[in-house]
Amino acid sequence: MTTAARDILMPAEWRDFWALTKPRVMSLVVFTALCGLLAAPGHIHPIIAFTAILCIALGAGACGALNQWYEADVDAKMARTSRRPLPAGRMDREAALHFGIGLAAFSVGIMGVAVNWLSAGLLAFSIFFYSIVYTIWLKPNTPQNIVIGGAAGAFPPVIGWAAVTGDVTLLPVLLFAIIFLWTPPHFWALALFMKTDYGAAGIPMLPNVKGQRVTRNQIFGYTFPMAGAAILPFFLGESGWLYGITSMLLSGIFLVLAFRVWQNEATDAAAMKPEKQLFAFSILYLFLLFALFAFDRMVIA
Repeated sequence: MTTAARDILMPAEWRDFWALTKPRVMSLVVFTALCGLLAAPGHIHPIIAFTAILCIALGAGACGALNQWYEADVDAKMARTSRRPLPAGRMDREAALHFGIGLAAFSVGIMGVAVNWLSAGLLAFSIFFYSIVYTIWLKPNTPQNIVIGGAAGAFPPVIGWAAVTGDVTLLPVLLFAIIFLWTPPHFWALALFMKTDYGAAGIPMLPNVKGQRVTRNQIFGYTFPMAGAAILPFFLGESGWLYGITSMLLSGIFLVLAFRVWQNEATDAAAMKPEKQLFAFSILYLFLLFALFAFDRMVIA
C-alpha cells in the first residue's frame, strides 16, 4: 500500500470485496470445475451440484483475497495491479485477511457437509496450496513458481468430479494434467510482455531471471506434453470423435502460435504480437477444450 493510501483510507464497498475474489480467474475455475462435474459418471442432485460449484467459487475467491492480502505491497508496484482495493487504499489488509479466511472456512465446511468430504478435502488443499505454497513460498522465491504453483489451478475439475463420484480416477487426473501443463505457456506468454512490471515488483518470473530466449524455449517445450494430455482422453476411449478431432485441431493451433513465440526475437513489449496472441488464445483453448469434453461425455454417456 502506498503512503498516500495509508494516510487516506477510503471505506471499502461491496465492489472492493468482489474485486478481492479475482472474478476473471474465478470464472475459469468455476467453468473447469463445472465441466469436471458434468463429465463425471453417475448422478448428482441439481441442488447438490449447485452447492458444489458455489463452494468451489467461494474457495477460489478465498484464494484471490488471501493472495491480494499478502501481495498488497507488490501489487502497488505494478501498473496492472496498482488499482486493486488494497494498493489503491480502498481497504485495509486486515479486512482482506478476514474475508479470505472466512470464505475458505465457509466453502470447505459447506462442501464437506452438503456434498462429500473428499471434495471438501481437495478444496481445502487447493486453497492451502495456492495461498501458502504458491503465494508465500514459490512466487517470490523461484522462477519455477508457475510450474509448481500451476497445480493449484488444476484442482477444480478434479473437485467437480469428486463431488459426483466420491472418488478420483485416471480421467480427472488427466484433466488436472491438462491445466497443469497449460499453465506455464499461458502465464509465461503474459510474463514476456509484462516483464517490466514483474521486474519492478521484484517477482522472479522466468523472463526476468533466465531471459526471454529460455522462456520462449520453455513455452514451446511445454506445449507438446500439454497437447498430448489434451488428446489422450480420446485415445483412451474416454471421449468421442467430437472431442478427439477438436482437441487435435485446437492443440495444433496452440502449437503453431507457440512456434511463432519461439521464433520471435523481440525484446520490446510493443513488438510481442505472437506472445499476446498466444496468451489470448490459451484462454479460449482451455474454455473450448473443457466445454467440448463435458459435452462429448454427456452425449456419449
